Amino acid sequence: MTYDVIIVGGGIAGASLGAQLAADMKVLIIEAEDLCGRHSTGRSAAFWQASLGGGNPAVGLSLLSKPMFDAGWPGAETPLLKPRGALHLTSARRHGFDHLDELAPEYRPTRVDRAKAEQHLPGLREQWTGAWWEPTCADIDVAAFHSACLTAVRRGGGEVLNGAELLAARKLGDGWRVEITGGALSCGLLVNAAGAWADEVARRAEVAPIGLQPRRRTVVQLRVGRRGLKAIPFVTDLHQSFYFKGEADNSVWVCPLDETPVDPCDAAPEELDVAVAIERFQGAVDWPVEAVERKWAGLRTFAPDRVMVFGADPEQDGFFWCAGQGGMGIQTAPAASLLCAELIRGEPETVVDALPFSPARFHQPR
Repeated sequence: MTYDVIIVGGGIAGASLGAQLAADMKVLIIEAEDLCGRHSTGRSAAFWQASLGGGNPAVGLSLLSKPMFDAGWPGAETPLLKPRGALHLTSARRHGFDHLDELAPEYRPTRVDRAKAEQHLPGLREQWTGAWWEPTCADIDVAAFHSACLTAVRRGGGEVLNGAELLAARKLGDGWRVEITGGALSCGLLVNAAGAWADEVARRAEVAPIGLQPRRRTVVQLRVGRRGLKAIPFVTDLHQSFYFKGEADNSVWVCPLDETPVDPCDAAPEELDVAVAIERFQGAVDWPVEAVERKWAGLRTFAPDRVMVFGADPEQDGFFWCAGQGGMGIQTAPAASLLCAELIRGEPETVVDALPFSPARFHQPR
């Protein structure tokens, strides 16, 4: 079978790009797992936050993704964003908000004193002097968004094939011969959207890897001795050592912001990271922890410079990178997929300047 585009990876990166391309190209998404989104996408505590990643060019993709989420792109049947708000706690040692001037006024957090912060979050420990309040922060319905993208692929005539690991790929003339579990396929363009496995996919296609590094991130669901927590803000110490947000009436999701380098794998939480998460949560508020209800880990994969990688490989024609999204892949996916689609079609870039994301920045001339 021959396709215009084969996308390797059925997580949110591959699914959203497929949704952009399927209407006018013959697209196939191949996914090694039996279910798309089993790893990073399916384990994300995703939220949309305008200020996340300040100083990184991906912030522009976040801002441009917001109206697309609001519009339900690409055809979601339920709202994709649920307003929550974010409370960035400050202390005597750290109280400034980095890169504030980079945000448009409607997205800038505002400074609030301790009394106002306690209105949002009763039970603050004594070290917090106040907070920055970011009202536009919202939860992302990841499952609905991912499902809408895969549905859009199929609606446009594209295909999604699970349990299809890329074993090898070889450039033949103007196209590729792609060997997968159970057979072989052909395509004109091979897109690498394989997340933590993107460098390995490149090697199997005889393309030089970039140096992507998967990093483990832990989330713990705690039952606490307090009620009315479901709608509390997203709370963080300026993204220094923790965040937490309400999950149910008396439970919260807590993350210790760990970034442990690991090989690509089916990530599992380490007990030390769970303990650190509990300790940092208890150091933030005086709510008693009653039990660990759930714990899990996912992989966030970064390029060496921590900037996403979108674009054609500088040495191998027909090989396209869509990788290195780090911790911002879901909240940037609508605009990032549109940018990648424009690059693939050879259209003018209407989203953002693609140059900062180009894989050519890792190319060392021979």
